[in-house]
Amino acid sequence: MPKLVDHQERREAIALALWRVVDHGGWNRATLREVAREAGVSLGQLQHYFASRAAMLSFAMDFAAERTADRVARGLAEVDQPPHPRDVLRLVLVEMLPLHPDARASSRMSAAYVLEALHDVALREQATLGLRDGRAMIEGLVRQAIAQGQIAPGRDPDVETDLILALTGFTPLLDLEVITPHAALAAIDQHLNRLFTDAAWSGPR
Repeated sequence: MPKLVDHQERREAIALALWRVVDHGGWNRATLREVAREAGVSLGQLQHYFASRAAMLSFAMDFAAERTADRVARGLAEVDQPPHPRDVLRLVLVEMLPLHPDARASSRMSAAYVLEALHDVALREQATLGLRDGRAMIEGLVRQAIAQGQIAPGRDPDVETDLILALTGFTPLLDLEVITPHAALAAIDQHLNRLFTDAAWSGPR
């Protein structure tokens, strides 16, 4: 009997190949032919799943978001339940920074994605929706912490959300070794320590 092909698995394998190409050679090297070679499939097979680099990149970013969410979920399973909003925010921030191979590949893909989205209407709409959803999630956690008295009630949730998201700007500084991972984590912890007023929280200080 002919071997059944898991099409989702094949798409994910191609996405991982794209990650590796971008991680090692940059987005300019990520042609359909090069990604096909990295994935161990023919160019025709790759084009059966993705007709263009934009389509391949779009899927790869959705897949990256799923992988990041899975890593955050695994991390949250290891902390007190229900998780403290600070724990959630720290985990999300850490997993968005290039501090281990999977996150590093995702962050470099994200940089390529944003650059492409500036010139591709469909990608721009997708990227904008994704970023808005991510921001809404962070804002929801900030508002929850304010309502629970873990963040001072006088704090502006919109401003605090944007300041938290600004911490993801450490990515190029880490990639270019301007700062160390230890310095980035110390800055994240210090900012969150200043934001949260819940003395019962017992995480890293």
